[in-house]
Amino acid sequence: MGKKSKATKHAGHRTGHKHDATTKPAGEATKHKMKTKEYEREMRVLQGELVAMQEWVKTTGAKICIVFEGLDSAGKGGTIQRITERTSPRVFKHIALPAPSEREQSQMYLQRYMAHFPSAGEVAIFDRSWYNRAGVEPVMGYCTPEQTERFLAITPTVEKAMVDNGILLIKYWLNVSVDEQTRRLSNRIKDPRKIWKLSPTDLKSYSRHYDYCRARDAMFAATDTAWAPWFVVDNDDKKRGRLNIITHLLSQIPYQVEPMAVVKMPKKPQPDGYVEPNLPLHHIPTPF
Repeated sequence: MGKKSKATKHAGHRTGHKHDATTKPAGEATKHKMKTKEYEREMRVLQGELVAMQEWVKTTGAKICIVFEGLDSAGKGGTIQRITERTSPRVFKHIALPAPSEREQSQMYLQRYMAHFPSAGEVAIFDRSWYNRAGVEPVMGYCTPEQTERFLAITPTVEKAMVDNGILLIKYWLNVSVDEQTRRLSNRIKDPRKIWKLSPTDLKSYSRHYDYCRARDAMFAATDTAWAPWFVVDNDDKKRGRLNIITHLLSQIPYQVEPMAVVKMPKKPQPDGYVEPNLPLHHIPTPF
């Protein structure tokens, strides 16, 4: 692809495919605002590569787990949507778990997440993950400091077991500035198409931006490892952020592009005497 990613690497990572994953500092100023036409042109190419990666995953039985974390309105959902919109939901599985049930609260903390780890030929994408215990839960008082400390202590071992069992684990943290977070939350309040994205927790956590930063820093210190490093992305510019993330993601997967089979259109179907019956069907209005 030749594009350079702005995913800042916290630790050494695996050699990628053919993409240039040279990193730049998060927050580096861009030369111009990317136009939608340019953005969609680049996205079309990258989505084609994601489909090629998908076919490799199916053929080889690879197991890929992608974690997206970040502040509220950092752009996790939109990024995942662009990754999955041209791929198969049988391969790319978008996982966004609700608050735990009473039964799940009685389980080992990581237990409900393990049920969604990828099997052979799957890509599991977590829209927030087990790292809730390192972020939203301690900041909002949903768990005790001791629970967070215990989580941070055991998570590197759990992730090492994942990697040792053949799961390729890739973790992204999406950075967003206070000003940009303010703008996005304001837009959600005003836009009836986006109001569903707001939760009471989102509104309460907005004023605790720097508490989240401190929790994030502690999380990085404890769980940024050689086998599962964190990649930080400046996502104030959503268009560039999404392109950078997908480019970087592709660089982390050692996929090979399989040759496309030649497909020919079959003959056009012929009515062969079929006549459509005059049934009392209820057709919807056609105002457009």
